[in-house]
Amino acid sequence: MPKNNKAVKRELDDDVTESVRDLLSNEDTCDDSFKKSSLMVGGEGDGKELSQDTDVEDGGSDAEDDASRPAWNSKLQYILAQVGFSVGLGNVWRFPYLCQKNGGDVVDECDKSSATTYYWYRQALDISDSIAEGGGLNWRMTVCLLAAWSMVCLAMIKGIQSSGKVMYFSSLFPYVVLICFLVRALLLKGSWDGIRHMFTPKLEIMLEAKVWREAATQVFFALGLGFGGVIAFSSYNKRDNNCHFDAVLVSFINFFTSVLATLVVFAVLGFKANIMNAKCIIKNTGKIVHLLGNGVSRDLIPHHINLSSTVSAEDYQEMTEIIRNVTAHDYPRLGLDSCSIEEELNKAVQGTGLAFIAFTEAMTHFPASPFWSVMFFLMLVNLGLGSMFGTIEGIITPLVDTFKVRKEILTVAVCLLAFFIGLLFVQRSGNYWVAMFDDYSATLPLLIVVILENVAVAWVYGTDKFFEDLKDMLGFTPFRFYYYMWKYVTPLLLILLLGSSVIQMGMTPPSYSAWIQELAVERSLRYPAWGLAVCISLVVAAVMPVPVVFLLRYFNVIDENAGVASTISYKKGRIIKESALPEDDDDLSLIRAKSPGSEAPSPMPGNSIYRKQSGGVPDVAPNGRYGIGYLMADMPDMPESDL
Repeated sequence: MPKNNKAVKRELDDDVTESVRDLLSNEDTCDDSFKKSSLMVGGEGDGKELSQDTDVEDGGSDAEDDASRPAWNSKLQYILAQVGFSVGLGNVWRFPYLCQKNGGDVVDECDKSSATTYYWYRQALDISDSIAEGGGLNWRMTVCLLAAWSMVCLAMIKGIQSSGKVMYFSSLFPYVVLICFLVRALLLKGSWDGIRHMFTPKLEIMLEAKVWREAATQVFFALGLGFGGVIAFSSYNKRDNNCHFDAVLVSFINFFTSVLATLVVFAVLGFKANIMNAKCIIKNTGKIVHLLGNGVSRDLIPHHINLSSTVSAEDYQEMTEIIRNVTAHDYPRLGLDSCSIEEELNKAVQGTGLAFIAFTEAMTHFPASPFWSVMFFLMLVNLGLGSMFGTIEGIITPLVDTFKVRKEILTVAVCLLAFFIGLLFVQRSGNYWVAMFDDYSATLPLLIVVILENVAVAWVYGTDKFFEDLKDMLGFTPFRFYYYMWKYVTPLLLILLLGSSVIQMGMTPPSYSAWIQELAVERSLRYPAWGLAVCISLVVAAVMPVPVVFLLRYFNVIDENAGVASTISYKKGRIIKESALPEDDDDLSLIRAKSPGSEAPSPMPGNSIYRKQSGGVPDVAPNGRYGIGYLMADMPDMPESDL
């Protein structure tokens, strides 16, 4: 194209100029902000040169796909979707557990365990004694699994247009429940004991590397990084969306939710600890009454303590201290249990046990406990669904964008496949499989994937180039702090975290907690040989797609743009649309033939405008004319008045 403004003006007179006007007035995909970023032309007649050609590959589709691609109805829907995905069950049971942790004759199982423990392991899970004992499907859990995947499928079958509306309830309802629980728990006796325990650090273990590794792992997985859900949800935003603000906001909300959930859990556990301590005191008081005159002298009991009535915790501590000091050698033979609120709070319960045993048992002592139980489990269902929406969206979105399949059919197919895979976890041994997948499929592989993502963006693509992209999208340059974090600090910390995780796995034989029915306790068992093979396979299978696809593309076994109709290359100041050659009867022929009366002949379009791709389609605007990618490519110095 000649660098002659007058020639360009004459070429674009009459019909062609009208085509551009029609295009800009009718093409829905080009909003004002996009026009400004794509058409950075000079003012009237000053003919400013276009900015530097800094390519930003945006793996999108053609103009019609962009126009038909769904978008969030509001920014609130997008934020709620991200919050619902990042705030999950781990905020309720994993984070409080980490705070809690780092901070004879065989009797019947029912008599040995508490009511909630017995119901969870024997009635709800009907758990087997080891992972080697499958035990068949638990029909109750199977029905629940089918119901859960049905809800996910129905909520997502229409894409974000349907799931976005569900987010209003699934993301906000847990906060209503948590706040109600916190207010109610603070009014219970002993709640402040639990909160004090939460904020009392155990300084002796703060120097242990394991504590910091677990803290870093919790922060890493709390945000849902590496699953694809964050990218999938963000892909429905406009190009000039303030992703910096979104990232800070979602991270803060996630942190706030973890603290809020931990306050609720420790307040309730403090109440439970007081209940259990009171029961222990009553039991030991009965033993002391029977031991009076038979190992315990009546003179050892303070006069103000009446053993025939309820003994307070302070009086009990005073009485047992006197008995322990006087009968130091015989005290262990008295058979008195240790009654301490601190010891009750130190009993760490991990994972599902915290939510379904400890917390549930505490709720049985609430006034109107059925109401609070229903609210609590509805909250857990919503947290699980919110996380599943993001996980499935991370699977479906790239498949739809790549292979152009109907989203409704793909959603049903993915949910059906997930249901059949989930049958593995609703066996009687399913709880052990959940622990295996959690330890070996969702920990080490995700660390490796995110490290590769970090290296790909910061070192392969280039941090400087990425900064320019963000500046073009956000309208301002991000803090230089991010540059050093992305390029040096973050990959180094992730590699250290990965190394410590591998070392720990190598030093600690892979094991799982099994419920021993005869003893009604959990015991740590080692995985069998085939179980170790499954653990290794989970890690390899999760990471293998990255090097496999890299090698296939490196040796041109698969086309990099396979399944994609076209590729858009954004440049600072213009946009080039790569697509198939148009038909001869299109407006292109009018442009080529429009030369009579012109001072200079109309040049043929350069080869850089179109590059033939298999399956490509021309860029056509809704008015039947060619889109902005075709008309504006390689047209520098075009005056704004001509548009």
